[in-house]
Amino acid sequence: RAGARAPLWQTRKRAADLLAVAARYGSFPILLETYRECLRDVFDVPALVTVLGEIRSRTRRVVTIDSRTPSPFTAALLFGYVANYLYDGDAPLAERRAQALSVDTAQLAELIGATELRDLLDPAAIEAVEAERQHLPARFHARSADAVHDLLLRVGDLTREALDARAESGVAKVAVPSLLAARRIVELPIGGERRLVAVEDAGRYRDVVGAPLPPGLPAALLEPVADPMGDLLRRYARTHGPFTVSPVARRFGLGPAVVEAALVHLTATGRLVEGAFRPGGQGREWCDADVLRAVRHRSLARLRQAVEPVDAGALGRFIVGWHGLAAPRRGLDALLDVIEQLQGVPVAASLLEQEILPARVAGYEPAQLDTLLAAGEVTWVGVEPLGDRDGRLALYLTDHLPHLLPPVPDAAADAAGERAARILAHLVSHGATFFAPLHEAAGGGYPQETVDALWTLVWQGRVTNDTLQALRGFLRPPARARKAGRVAPFRSRRLLPASAEGRWTAIVAPAGRTTTAWATAMAQQLLARHGVVTREVAQVESLPGGFSTLYPVLRRLEEAGRVRRGYFVAGLGAAQFAQPGAVDLLRASRDAAEAPQAVTLAAADPASPFGTLLPWPTWTGETARGASRSVGARVVLVDGHLAAWIARGNRVLLVSLPAEDPDRGRAGRALAAEIVALAHRAPEGQRGWLIEEINGLPASRAPEAECFIDAGFTATGGALQLRVPHR
Repeated sequence: RAGARAPLWQTRKRAADLLAVAARYGSFPILLETYRECLRDVFDVPALVTVLGEIRSRTRRVVTIDSRTPSPFTAALLFGYVANYLYDGDAPLAERRAQALSVDTAQLAELIGATELRDLLDPAAIEAVEAERQHLPARFHARSADAVHDLLLRVGDLTREALDARAESGVAKVAVPSLLAARRIVELPIGGERRLVAVEDAGRYRDVVGAPLPPGLPAALLEPVADPMGDLLRRYARTHGPFTVSPVARRFGLGPAVVEAALVHLTATGRLVEGAFRPGGQGREWCDADVLRAVRHRSLARLRQAVEPVDAGALGRFIVGWHGLAAPRRGLDALLDVIEQLQGVPVAASLLEQEILPARVAGYEPAQLDTLLAAGEVTWVGVEPLGDRDGRLALYLTDHLPHLLPPVPDAAADAAGERAARILAHLVSHGATFFAPLHEAAGGGYPQETVDALWTLVWQGRVTNDTLQALRGFLRPPARARKAGRVAPFRSRRLLPASAEGRWTAIVAPAGRTTTAWATAMAQQLLARHGVVTREVAQVESLPGGFSTLYPVLRRLEEAGRVRRGYFVAGLGAAQFAQPGAVDLLRASRDAAEAPQAVTLAAADPASPFGTLLPWPTWTGETARGASRSVGARVVLVDGHLAAWIARGNRVLLVSLPAEDPDRGRAGRALAAEIVALAHRAPEGQRGWLIEEINGLPASRAPEAECFIDAGFTATGGALQLRVPHR
């Protein structure tokens, strides 16, 4: 009122009432003016946008300092905060607690529909809360006659057997006769059974179920109560989880219609909550509000425990299953699925058909990949050379190649030399060509110069072949191909090296493809390959532009609900994106299998996270040399953990077993059994195994030697030897 003072609480109450009415209309003038004042006068959002733009364009530099006293700008904010919330605690404590803890179920039903919690509540949480309310756990058992009487008051009518299950051994048998003699409890026929009831509830059971009462009870306890049915149903709800009408009607021997009418009345008065609660349940259910709150809290605790990041072992088990390494499939379809998952990842050419594909396709034969290449289903692209006789390449499904092929600098061909430029120009203009026309187009002369220029273009990602015969010839020196015991399918009549066989084709980047389109396709491919994509994944695969190129795509996929973002794996970067199915599989991999599962991979296999996503373990030997993802080295995973790193030549091992049982643990036995299996799977003439060194020590003196000896190895001097008889 003008000219008169008003208490602060009255002013604030009137303002709150006005705001409650105005909040219903988004274009209310007071709300619009408040938005304008906050965004323009107080915060000055246009100036903020200008400053952020200058920071992004590097015209304004940001300096971080730690001061002991607030700056003038911060001090003003702190003063305003105190002034705004100085009287925020005026309301009584009970009202503030009610406002913080209560939710209007009617309004909630209007916003999100009926109270449907079947997919949210945990069945184990419901059972645990109900067991505690029923005093079934041992810590809730009755220990004396008074405790038995109190138990009947809290839980309600019980049979002698049910009461004995809620009391310590022998307590109920002694307490029940004494309580019956003292008239503190009575035994009544309820629902076709003889049940024990506290004498304080005798009048309620008389009025509800019509049970005859024994003589001699105090008259004060026999007076009619206001709502006997409501009292019994509320106690039933307090001591049970979500329930339907049928079990209540059977317990008290009443008609379902009578019970349902009483439950509806209790729901209307706010005593019970109606909805759908039990997972897998059907029909209408009721629950006490306190019980529902306890169940929700326990379910939330279980969910929070489930979303905790997994450890390295769970990640290893997930990767083994995600790549299908534990149960390889057979056939061309399986090979196509493997290539579809691995397309675009650089792998060493010498490992592709020796380690990578055989680990994923059971009974793999080089002819299978040749079949897919000849049918035009698959294309291989060089990435970079590795020494003189090896290199990294990537496999693609031919239809996916235009979308996933990384951009190649235009100056790469010019740097390869004039002969390479002529070869590339001829392939672009004439299409697939054999070596002889290419040699003529390159200017003739010494053929090896054309071969070298051709392979320079291959490792630049500009030329490919319609088979892998040329690549196999490049990897294998001619002298090795002529070793005894190796018979070629035929003897070529042409004078050209094996590394130039087949038809060569130029790889032309699609016209009009943008970096955004490539990043979108590559982000989806990484999700399909790894399941969980982190910054370290982009670094391992050496993607152009790194993780910053893929991050906007992954963020947009998250906004569209296609992927999830969270902290799924402990120890990796905070920016982690995963497919919904991959998250479920990752969390399901927390527990190891009962029988240890061992898998052998190439150390440089894309499915091996060690040395890239995860660090190498600490080896026990003092002089143990460090492991690396070198070509020819292998790793053995046992239950997802790195059990051993095997150097090239199989003679040096780095073993990492559980510290509590390093010599005869389940991991050690599984590791030794896997190495014995590897020796038996080796080609004829290469079987057998000689281990000279384990963790920097002579193999026979290492603590892990007993595991290998038990598996069939023999100590020979300082080494361990396994002999495999010839078939």
